[in-house]
Amino acid sequence: MPYSAAQCTSCPRTGVPLLEMGTGSIFVMTDSHVSLHTSHADQGASGAAYRLCVLLYSDDIATRDAVRVAVGRRPARDVEVIAWLECATAAAVIEAVETGEFDLLVLDGETSPTGGLGLCRQLKNEIFNCPPVLVLTGRPQDGWLAAWSQADLAVSHPLDPIAVAGAVAELGRRVGASNTTSA
Repeated sequence: MPYSAAQCTSCPRTGVPLLEMGTGSIFVMTDSHVSLHTSHADQGASGAAYRLCVLLYSDDIATRDAVRVAVGRRPARDVEVIAWLECATAAAVIEAVETGEFDLLVLDGETSPTGGLGLCRQLKNEIFNCPPVLVLTGRPQDGWLAAWSQADLAVSHPLDPIAVAGAVAELGRRVGASNTTSA
C-alpha cells in the first residue's frame, strides 16, 4: 500500500523535500526527540556516536521490519541510527538518493521487479559520491553477485540480527571516519 505524500517529509540534514512529485512510495521514520539539525556521521572528541540517516529498500514490509528491528536505534555503542527512510520501489530510491542525503543504503536483493543488487550497481555507477551500500542477498552463495553490484557489504537471508547490526555499524564507522578526515 503506497504512503500518502502527507507522511513524507524533508531530509533531516538538508531540509530538501524528499517527495516533491508525490509518488507516495517513500515513508520516513524518525524519533521525535532526536535533534536532526546536527551532522549525522560526525563524532567529536567527546566520544558521541556516529549518527546515521539510513535508506531501506525492499518491496516486502516484513523484510523492512526485520532489518529495522535487527539494527535497532544503536547497532553499536558508537553508531546511532537517527532516521529511517523506507522505499518500496526503485524509482523512489533513485529519487530519494538524488534529492536527499543519506549516510547508508540498505537494499534487498530479493525485491522484484527491480532487485537491490542491480539497483546498487546502477546507483554506484550513476550517483556521484554514492553512500555505502549494504545488500541483502538471497543466500550465502550470492556473494559474487554482491561483488558484481559494487556493494560495500552483504548479508544473506535468513537475516541474522547480529550480522545485520554489525554490517550497519561497520559502514556507519566508515562514513564517520571519511567525514572526519575530509573535514
